[in-house]
Amino acid sequence: MRNKWKLPQLPRRRKKVRRASAPGTAPGTITIDPEAQQPRIIVHAYSNERIENHEMPDLDAAHALVGQYPVVWINIDGLGDEVLLHRARDLFGLHPLAMEDVVNTFQRSKMEPYRNHIFLVVHLLEPTDPTSSEQVSLFLGPGYVLTFQEKPGDCFETVRQRLRRGGRIRTMGADYLAYALLDALVDHYFPILERFEDRLDALEDKAFGAQRPETLRQIQRVKQELLAIRRQVWPVREAVSGLLRDETGLIADETRIFLRDCEDHAVRVIDLLEHHRERGSQLMDLYLSSVSNQMNEIMKTLTIMATIFIPLSFIAGLYGMNFDPKASPWNMPELAWTWGYPFALGVMATVAAGLLVFFRRKGWLGGRRSRPADSPDSGESLDP
Repeated sequence: MRNKWKLPQLPRRRKKVRRASAPGTAPGTITIDPEAQQPRIIVHAYSNERIENHEMPDLDAAHALVGQYPVVWINIDGLGDEVLLHRARDLFGLHPLAMEDVVNTFQRSKMEPYRNHIFLVVHLLEPTDPTSSEQVSLFLGPGYVLTFQEKPGDCFETVRQRLRRGGRIRTMGADYLAYALLDALVDHYFPILERFEDRLDALEDKAFGAQRPETLRQIQRVKQELLAIRRQVWPVREAVSGLLRDETGLIADETRIFLRDCEDHAVRVIDLLEHHRERGSQLMDLYLSSVSNQMNEIMKTLTIMATIFIPLSFIAGLYGMNFDPKASPWNMPELAWTWGYPFALGVMATVAAGLLVFFRRKGWLGGRRSRPADSPDSGESLDP
């Protein structure tokens, strides 16, 4: 028979294959993942008056726009071309260690300042599977922003729409564009965490209801997903704070005001994430407590049944002894009595009914527990 109360097997954690340079490889070596997609170069070059937005055939043509426009945003989707990555390093003067981090897509979110550019790493979570993330690498230099993504599809569409419509973003520099992209990355965490709130609410109702092993598996799965998100989200605040403390001169004072707002969003994301993780732990405790309480109710019911049948068994055993009423001086007159059998059954029924009434008065059967005479609920006033 299957044990209903056996703890379910928890889901296995999915392992992400990490492809990196072999141990002992020279720092700055670019190691391409064989499964990486081929790159696609999309450029947004703009000023306050006009904007160019199209796909470029090669990186040299995109780099030629730097200097022709106040701000040039070059977005590269796909990391499968080693020649292009080396060309990006040479054209923009990017540090080899930063380029190594671009292709090793398991980096911690961070901000690293260099002599002529700032390097940022932030992770983009998948809405359908928050445990899976995509690394977004961003370089901020004088008059340009260069972004690398593992594959097409991101959360930057609102930024692209703002560029096409015009407004403040078209009058500001490359540092403001970098802020806008970073803010979009931080804000995309909120809808994902809101869905977790709905899942936790549903699990809370299940934890209060009938206890099923699937509920425990779902709670554990939510806890694992929140833990995976925490690894990606927690360092983002440090990256934004690093931009606020930047001393390279690439961040204008006007942009720092907006970066402080972005930092506030990152703090809110972390607070919301920690709140959800705490709720997940509480739901686990609630579920286990509910299972324990249900088991206690079952044991209480069985104990009451056993307590009722103990005196009945004593009476049945007493009258089941083989005594000859004529030969024994200490005879049992009921053995020779015509109504002896109904009398024994009546005694058993009276004892059982008396025990049930006693248990109910004590509140052990769900009835009203007896209260002291001076209790406020006893109906007697305590006023003199």
